[in-house]
Amino acid sequence: MRKERFDEIVEKVLDSLPEEFGELMDNVVIFTEDAPSARILAESDVPEGETLFGLYEGVPLTERTHDYGLVAPDRITIFQKPIEEACETEDELAQQIRRTVLHEIAHFFGIEEDRMDEIESGWEQADD
Repeated sequence: MRKERFDEIVEKVLDSLPEEFGELMDNVVIFTEDAPSARILAESDVPEGETLFGLYEGVPLTERTHDYGLVAPDRITIFQKPIEEACETEDELAQQIRRTVLHEIAHFFGIEEDRMDEIESGWEQADD
């Protein structure tokens, strides 16, 4: 898939999120990249042989204090190649992008990985 088309799908997902998310997501930027770098994979807790669909880098809202300011924007990156490799159709790809965006936004709001695993297992059961 061309990067432009992937970016369009990411943009549609972002546009479909509740307005409240956008209002609360101050000082955060969303990017797309081909794939996570070797450094990112090495620094993450991704099991050997697996990869990342997305990554949140920044200070979650729950950790920001009164002196939070004059900092670079938080960064959410969505990785195109791993998502494409996991999906067979454009509909599956759009659904995975949505899940990935929601997962990374949840980290921005301070939800830890273990809790996200619980939430996402509920998503998978709902899909069955």
